Amino acid sequence: MQKGKIGVSSDNLFPIIKKFLYSDHDIFLREIVSNAVDATQKLKTLAGRGETKASVEDAKVRVSLDEAAKTITVSDNGIGMTADEIEKYINQIAFSGANEFLEKYESDANAIIGHFGLGFYSSFMISDKVEIVTKSHKEGSTAVKWSCDGSPEYSIEEADRDGVGTDIIMYVNDDSKEFLEKARLSEILNKYCKFLPVPVVFGKQTEWKDGQEVETENDNQINEVSPAWTKAPVDLKEEDYASFYRKLYPMGDEPLFNIHLNVDYPFNLTGILYFPKLKNSIEVQKNKIQLYSNQVFVTDSVEGIVPEFLTLLHGVIDSPDIPLNVSRSYLQSDSNVKKISSHITKKVADRLQQLFKDNREDFEKKWDDLKIFIEYGMLTDEKFAERAMNFFLFKNTEGKYFTFEEYEKLIKENQTNKDNSLVYLYTSNLDEQYTFVQTAKDKGYDVLIMDNVLATPLLNKFEQKYTDKRFVRVDSDVIENLIQKEEAKEELSWDEKEELSPVFQAVCPESNGVNYIVDFKDLGESGQPIVITRNEFMRRMKDMGQLQGGMSMYGDLPESLNLVVNTGHPLVQKVLEAKENKMDPDFATIKDELTAKKQERQELEKAKEGKQDEEVPAADKEKLEDLGKSITELEQQKREKLIDFGKKNKLTKQLVDLALLANGMLKGEALDQFVRRSVDLIK
Repeated sequence: MQKGKIGVSSDNLFPIIKKFLYSDHDIFLREIVSNAVDATQKLKTLAGRGETKASVEDAKVRVSLDEAAKTITVSDNGIGMTADEIEKYINQIAFSGANEFLEKYESDANAIIGHFGLGFYSSFMISDKVEIVTKSHKEGSTAVKWSCDGSPEYSIEEADRDGVGTDIIMYVNDDSKEFLEKARLSEILNKYCKFLPVPVVFGKQTEWKDGQEVETENDNQINEVSPAWTKAPVDLKEEDYASFYRKLYPMGDEPLFNIHLNVDYPFNLTGILYFPKLKNSIEVQKNKIQLYSNQVFVTDSVEGIVPEFLTLLHGVIDSPDIPLNVSRSYLQSDSNVKKISSHITKKVADRLQQLFKDNREDFEKKWDDLKIFIEYGMLTDEKFAERAMNFFLFKNTEGKYFTFEEYEKLIKENQTNKDNSLVYLYTSNLDEQYTFVQTAKDKGYDVLIMDNVLATPLLNKFEQKYTDKRFVRVDSDVIENLIQKEEAKEELSWDEKEELSPVFQAVCPESNGVNYIVDFKDLGESGQPIVITRNEFMRRMKDMGQLQGGMSMYGDLPESLNLVVNTGHPLVQKVLEAKENKMDPDFATIKDELTAKKQERQELEKAKEGKQDEEVPAADKEKLEDLGKSITELEQQKREKLIDFGKKNKLTKQLVDLALLANGMLKGEALDQFVRRSVDLIK
């Protein structure tokens, strides 16, 4: 027997290995099985060159569990090792990498496995002792056994093994008993090894017999050695892609379509990405893209590795240029990963462009399912946004689809405002904003449907890119103001508005977190008596605040609505006439007194013009101060009279409630009172 000490300059190595990736310590099985697959493939390569006489028939990797002995064994009939090769590859090369790791990366244990060739030593994370029984393919070789208990000391001795290959025997420690359960090992093998290129066997297949599950004589192969992405696209049919998707996501809905990646320059990349149906919201489903390196599973947590919007896709990406390393921080900084990420973005955009070009009708049918993905990509990836402008579609209320260029031609003549800006009208909810949409259409305008959670940031992006274009929701103002063709004319003076506002303000809801700003405009006899609008800028700020935590200052702002009173409507005229004819008699007296006080103040202010403060008589100053107080008191009395009138006038309240009802804002007790009042007015 030969004994020795591994050339490690620090006794900290094994404790670090055992502690490595505490949350993912099941990684050991991937590493050991992957090494066995590599050994098997190397023997096949040598056999193909005629450099070995060892048999490569029935090449496979076998995983065995012995619960009584507390061992997990991974066996292969691959290339094997001699005693000298064990000394070289196990005791020297790997641990020279270990020393490098200890010097440079001691603070980041996540970097150890894979990157430094220490895959075999991951077995010590779960083992008290690890043995290697191996026999080289070289003629005349004898089997040897290497044994180590996790200290730098090891032993090598002769052993018995029938054929060439290697057994890795792991004596599971008490802290890792979970790995002595068959179901747990099956779970790990299915996660990491289900697409390895060499058959991997674990136990026997089972069948139901006499009401119970019994083992058969047939090996239970857990992997598919030639998954769809390893084949050429010309060798696959649509049903093959659909079948592979069901293997990846047995419970998922059928995808819209797929992209088959097959690149050999400037890097190697294969894979299949599927477009899921996302409907009208961002269904953030992590762990849907699986990352592989030579069919060895790396990770299914690809955030930060691929562009954010691509995490909405499903499928597989495989590249030998991706390091077999479970450290996401390392992957994110790897230059090859960044190049691959950029290339995938281009391929996705090219595929969408081709689908649009080849069959626009089918593309339009899928648009409602695709648009969230495309819009998300346009918002988060500038290069994708540039390409996507070629196939991004607007959809209008008639259900017709337009590219950006097509839609501009459609509306340019009719929807250009006085400032020569092109105004795109849109609705976020066709049912709730139906009246506004119809009013716009009656005016000859076209209205888009922008009804998903990304509409607001997307429209902001468009307006930043195209400064001569504006997007305006149909309920953001009255129709005359949505696309102003000329300067708006004031129909009422400031004093008239100031006198009318309290009448309608008096009957607005008080306790629903909404501020109502009353305005007046002649919308004609056929227009609604009162229209409630939402300022475009403030509504967008609130939308962005709810979408982005960083803008919560806007999201927390109270709702502010414009109550536009149509002075041209007969019912509003009735309210105005009642105000003139049925106000409290004191109201006229207050108005007259207020007018006189204001006139007197105006004359005193005029007398002050051009004088220094010390030149103004003290009596005039005192008089001005008294007038100011009197005017304030009279204004308050006047306002109270107007508020009192508004509250007592049933028609005023009815008109405001009618506008609230049209906007889905009248509920509970207020709705009940509206119905009762309607009955009274009809009588």
